[in-house]
Amino acid sequence: MLKNTASFNGRSIAKQFLSSIWNFPTFINLQFQTSSSSPPNSSILEAQCAQGNLRGALLEMGKRGAEMVFKHYNALLNECINQRALREGQRTHAHMIKTLYLPSVFLRTRLIVFYVKCEVLVDARWVFDEMPERNVVAWTAMVSAYAQRGHFFEALSLFVQMLRSGTEPNEFTFATVLASCAGTSGLKSGRQIHGLLIRSGFDSQLHVGSSLLDMYAKSGKIPEARLVFESLPERDVVSCAAIISGCAQQGHYGDAVEIFRGLQREGMSSNYVTYTSLLNALSGLAAMEHGRQVHGHVIRTKLPFYVVLQNSLIDMYSKCGNLAYSRRVFDRMPERSVSTWNTMLVGYSKHGMGREAVDLFETMRGEKVISPDSVTYLAVLTGCSHGGMEEKGLGIFNEMVSSGNKADIRMEHYGCVVDMLGRSGQVERAYRFVQEMPFEPNGSVLGSLLGACRFHADPTIGEIVGNRLMEMEPERGGNYVILSNIFASAGRWADARRVRKMMEEKAVVKEPGTSWVE
Repeated sequence: MLKNTASFNGRSIAKQFLSSIWNFPTFINLQFQTSSSSPPNSSILEAQCAQGNLRGALLEMGKRGAEMVFKHYNALLNECINQRALREGQRTHAHMIKTLYLPSVFLRTRLIVFYVKCEVLVDARWVFDEMPERNVVAWTAMVSAYAQRGHFFEALSLFVQMLRSGTEPNEFTFATVLASCAGTSGLKSGRQIHGLLIRSGFDSQLHVGSSLLDMYAKSGKIPEARLVFESLPERDVVSCAAIISGCAQQGHYGDAVEIFRGLQREGMSSNYVTYTSLLNALSGLAAMEHGRQVHGHVIRTKLPFYVVLQNSLIDMYSKCGNLAYSRRVFDRMPERSVSTWNTMLVGYSKHGMGREAVDLFETMRGEKVISPDSVTYLAVLTGCSHGGMEEKGLGIFNEMVSSGNKADIRMEHYGCVVDMLGRSGQVERAYRFVQEMPFEPNGSVLGSLLGACRFHADPTIGEIVGNRLMEMEPERGGNYVILSNIFASAGRWADARRVRKMMEEKAVVKEPGTSWVE
């Protein structure tokens, strides 16, 4: 039921690429060098902007009226972008319109950047649509605005419009739009863009190659990602982090470790993102000795211990069964995020250490620094379930329900309560709880209840729940087997044979379980 709270956020790599490739103001200033830059003796308006005094600069703009020129508007917009000053930027834009000033492509692009930075994407698109002419920077700014905010369809559609307009994309455009092609739904578009990259000659460009391999990795195409990575003429820390992270996120843990070892032999330096992804891979392999070596290597290299890196260390030690090391890392952290607390709570919960999970949860609430979220409650409820603390868990669940934030309560939380009651032998109470749930129970909740009926020999409720599960999940063989075993334990052999026969008629096969040790 619990999610891996220490795994690297799915979109964080894409955002890192975009931010590492270019920042809106910096990128556009690099693309356009204008002769209208401020002279040594700056005007009053420019001086006010340099001091961050937007109010004074706007008063000066009002005095100048129609005498405003490019450098004045540019100074104002730059400061509005720096301060995320929406109202002041809107006044600057309105002044252009009222005075019939016709801004250049550069200033219109700065307006797009301003509205994007202020999270007003609709106005940014309006400015873009009103541009009488557009260059590659304007197109890239708008495509990137959509991509960074998760509007992938809009980003791809705008990129297609750009191609049809005859504007040639540059490496920044390609790197930006590739971030919108992650996942199986965008893989087809990503492959088409890959072909366009080859024809355009940008496929060997470092930032584009990093975005390309990241796209393949997030789509689960690790062989293609590795092929792109190995074909790069040069590699940097971003591309290395991308391929290792992609392998780890897709469960190719061995590949992630192998690539890291190869890069170490080549003398490639690593950053905290690389080590975070590597630790996630080692967590999947439950390879604690290798994880300890990575931990020691990070200490020796004096790499700053970012929160996300320390969270991965906690997660790695927890999954390897060493909760003492996890807690040691946790206690030494100068600052903690909600993911930090959740990762430690998940570690305790998965190992049945309910008392420790509850104590840590109470410490979190007592500090009153970070508020628990839905994952926090899910972790502590799971800990109570596995630790035989059903009454304490019910109390925490009731506190969560009475807190008033209904949006944070999900099916998983109700499933934890059902599991908690079922493990403690309160099968009838668990069944009543399922009937009173505000949600229609899913297969996971009912499966938990059916397992409790099997363990505590309750054929009456087991028959009701089992029949419902077989209707919901007719192809799941485990439900048939459990119900048949419940009947057999109660001496109802005819019913047990009936369920087995039903399973044969529907050609349902129970998948065998698997396990492994290092």
